[in-house]
Amino acid sequence: MMSPIARGDMREQIESGTARSVPVSSASVSADAPVSRYAVYAETLAYETEHALQFIDITDEVRAVLARSGVVSGTLTVFSKHTTAAVIVNEHEPLLLNDMVRALSRLIPAEDYYEHNDFSIRTVNIEENEPPNGHSHIQHLFLGTSETIPVVDGQLLFGRWQSVFLIELDHARPRGVFVQAMGLTAR
Repeated sequence: MMSPIARGDMREQIESGTARSVPVSSASVSADAPVSRYAVYAETLAYETEHALQFIDITDEVRAVLARSGVVSGTLTVFSKHTTAAVIVNEHEPLLLNDMVRALSRLIPAEDYYEHNDFSIRTVNIEENEPPNGHSHIQHLFLGTSETIPVVDGQLLFGRWQSVFLIELDHARPRGVFVQAMGLTAR
């Protein structure tokens, strides 16, 4: 039978790749162990973006949601409620962020022709004063809508340089980011 892993050691073992699963049976749970419960907690964070290809580091706000949730073991999902604003995990290094902006602009330039922007042929999902933003939708396709991050010992299990970003791909506007923590609480 495997011996249980000490709770404080779990984060280090997961990060180092030496963690192993531990079967749980009634014999391995002490009568004095704190009772945990499964919880689901969610908030929507609101942002006012300023321009296209703006990288907004939302890591501190996401950590605050996790703290309010009480979840100590589980997952946290960060989800953009928009098709022209992405959520990613990457390094917060200013020159790298500049490189990412240049790469997205080069790969999917705003100036190219997009049928989505051709209002003489487009007939669905058109709002008054619709901006030509086909490029923003295609950039989003390569970046994604959400990230799910493991929660261990009440902390996000990030690598050394990882941060969570909301990326505005279109133009300045209000944005919502849904954050949901699920898992066991210590309460």
